[in-house]
Amino acid sequence: MSTQAESVYRNCTLCEAHCGVVLQVDRDRQQVLTVRGDDDDPQSRGYICPKAIGLKGLQEDPDRLRRPLIRDTRDGDFREADWEEALDLTASRLREIRDAHGPDAIATYLGNPNAHDFGALLSGSTLIRALGSRWRFSATSVDQLPKMVSSCLLFGRPLAFPIPDVDRTDFLLVLGANPLVSNGSLLTAPDMRGRLRRLRERGGKLVVVDPRRSETAAVADLHLPIRPGTDAFLLFSLAHVLFEEDLVDCGRAAAFVTGIEEVRELARDFAPERVAEITAIPADRIRALAVELAAAPSAAVYGRIGTCTQEFGTLASWLVDVLNTLTGNLDRPGGVMFPWPAHAPADPSSGRHGRVPYGRWRSRVRGLPEFAGELPVAALAEEIDTPGEGQVRALLTVAGNPVLSTPNGERLDRALAGLDFMVSIDIYRNETTRHADVILPTTTVLERSAYDLAFTANSVRNFAKWSPPALDPPEDSYHPWEIALELAARINGTTREVLEEMMLEHTLGQTAGPDGACPEVTADEVRAKLDGAGLRGPARLLDAMLRAGRYGDRYDDEAEGVSLRKLADAPHGLDLGALEPRLPEMLATASGKVELAADLVVKDVERLHAALDTRGTPQNGGLVLIGRRQVRDNNSWMHNVRLLARGPKRCTLQVHPDDAARLDLKDGGEARIESRVGAVVAPVEVTDALLPGVVSLPHGFGHGRPGTAMDVAAELQPGVSSNTLADEELLDALSGNAVLNGIPVQVSPAPATR
Repeated sequence: MSTQAESVYRNCTLCEAHCGVVLQVDRDRQQVLTVRGDDDDPQSRGYICPKAIGLKGLQEDPDRLRRPLIRDTRDGDFREADWEEALDLTASRLREIRDAHGPDAIATYLGNPNAHDFGALLSGSTLIRALGSRWRFSATSVDQLPKMVSSCLLFGRPLAFPIPDVDRTDFLLVLGANPLVSNGSLLTAPDMRGRLRRLRERGGKLVVVDPRRSETAAVADLHLPIRPGTDAFLLFSLAHVLFEEDLVDCGRAAAFVTGIEEVRELARDFAPERVAEITAIPADRIRALAVELAAAPSAAVYGRIGTCTQEFGTLASWLVDVLNTLTGNLDRPGGVMFPWPAHAPADPSSGRHGRVPYGRWRSRVRGLPEFAGELPVAALAEEIDTPGEGQVRALLTVAGNPVLSTPNGERLDRALAGLDFMVSIDIYRNETTRHADVILPTTTVLERSAYDLAFTANSVRNFAKWSPPALDPPEDSYHPWEIALELAARINGTTREVLEEMMLEHTLGQTAGPDGACPEVTADEVRAKLDGAGLRGPARLLDAMLRAGRYGDRYDDEAEGVSLRKLADAPHGLDLGALEPRLPEMLATASGKVELAADLVVKDVERLHAALDTRGTPQNGGLVLIGRRQVRDNNSWMHNVRLLARGPKRCTLQVHPDDAARLDLKDGGEARIESRVGAVVAPVEVTDALLPGVVSLPHGFGHGRPGTAMDVAAELQPGVSSNTLADEELLDALSGNAVLNGIPVQVSPAPATR
């Protein structure tokens, strides 16, 4: 008998855009029928990219794990287990290793999907604290870590990213980003194609700086090809021209800024004529760009992963916001602004401390600096495979695949095989989790509720939305937050209920009572309201945060403000308005001002200055490797969704025609790409979209290794891992972020094989 389809309104949580979708589901069969864009979502207005169909494909993926797996000590193969056995074994082994070797013998690695799951974000720290280890790693240090360091130095908060006001700007300068494919990154802006089209329609201008004529560069008014890894030289040169031409005007932000004269002095030697050969951008082009940037009625400079994953990533990230400040575009409509998420405290001074969480401890082998509680993931393999006191002997990974995502993945692959114990919270047996002793699978994104805890802080408009589960979770399943708390409780001999109560007490202390955001209500009164709403787990904490936030109802059920119930009653989400100025109240620096010349940055400029006389055109035909993003991909795990993986092979090496002719590479043939740490063979794609001397290989491939169980990826899009070529010794010295953009490589025709 047929059943009537039910419409469920949610966000797609497969990338940072978080577009609104309408799912047609069959509740009786627990099946997704269709996925389409939600025309009434005020952020995305019906737009979705191809990845949205991955919601259905992921749910139906036969390779997705449904039951815990334990490695059999007799034959080394995995066997299915019940939850009690798997959780108890994991907790006991981690506890044994901690007791025998100390907490730092256990390392943790968190992958990108954690940022899209509010439950994981709210509970994950409880598990990490239960382990007690300082050896914490994540995808952050192969991504946005330099931006976090520079934002902390400038504004006092690691996650205070100034967001381009794309919908109101007159001039958008984009470096190292491809938002037409990424849908924005550290820039939550669904339908970037439509937003950029409207920029042009209102007479605005788009300029893209990129070594490759990307999809975004192809629609720009001006594309400036740049030599990879030299963005900081270009940005400093733009600042030089602003000072030289007396074009510096910080606008209303001037009263809240320090260090302008120090920046003037730092920029003195970076004249366009000094950096033109280094960057491959003519000096007159640089001068014209600086003048145009300063003259625009409003402008925004936006740099993303290409500016972060390079040798001078922190300086490039810092200089992006230096330019926004010097041109008067910081914290103004049409410039770059700070969103105010619905769950954030109503008092922006909350948490002000003035301390930079940097270098409080360092890695054991190379002494790489900690930042905000994490160490650079480029140190993970060596911390495992280097003997001695403090050696990492156990690893917990959560929704991550660092073998494919971090530098010198082959070394990490070998190191993982030598661990005493490894546990992975993951839905796949992938290139990393194949080494685990226990794999604990979670519910899928459609089987749990969702709220954008991370990316509303990067949104082009203030916005909030609650996504209910589209399907019922299987009875014998765990959400990610439940696994985290279960493990934390068992490791330290308590119960999940006790930990939930501790988390609630902490939240109540922040949101109610004399020291909370709502001093007019007591913690007991708030607890009663939360209990009355029938919420549990992270949803209960989120409700408390929303009600105490800037737009909240302050626990007054009759007030108009936001609560979780009111979000649930607004299935398309709530548009909370355009971004508004937030300076100086949101600053958390020691001075209470934007600090353009923090000591750590000023010292690092010496390194850039020293490179002025040593950088130039690569010698002896040397090439440098960059990555590239593709619209159907999201790192490594979406290659197992058949609807997204089908079609031509996408892991190709793009090469400029001049380089192809010089190296005797043929379009459609194969090339061997070799770096200091490894070599791979990939199909050649000859294209003039690249700057000569640059080759491009996408990230996230390399599937089909023995012991994995991602059959679709292995069949349709196996490819090779670009991080086999990434050198763990090539880092941004200040942040420790991996260099994935501008890797020196040698390329040659691959030997013929039978």
